[in-house]
Amino acid sequence: MNDQFNTEDITSDDKLWAALGYPIVIVAIIVLFMEDKKARPFIKFHAVQSIAFNIILFAISLVLSTITLGIGAICVPLLWLVTFWPAYEAYQGKYMEMPFITNFIKNQGWV
Repeated sequence: MNDQFNTEDITSDDKLWAALGYPIVIVAIIVLFMEDKKARPFIKFHAVQSIAFNIILFAISLVLSTITLGIGAICVPLLWLVTFWPAYEAYQGKYMEMPFITNFIKNQGWV
């Protein structure tokens, strides 16, 4: 993935915006409305991937809550802890590939 993007011009600001988008998905949405941030490939990549990742987590949590008649809802907050892993990777300045998600957003032309 690193061969496709230039990792030399990633600033600490880019890393922060990219990392915050995973646990706080509204940040990723706001980034896509900010022209100066959206123009940065690292931020845009992680913002789009963060939104797709959070949609999948929301669907999983909805299924857990519905199928288990609400008992699974107790585990849903623990499921959201998973967002800290890609946030950490983004803060390290890495273009992290997630199975299925990264290929999907690339094939759609979103990044």
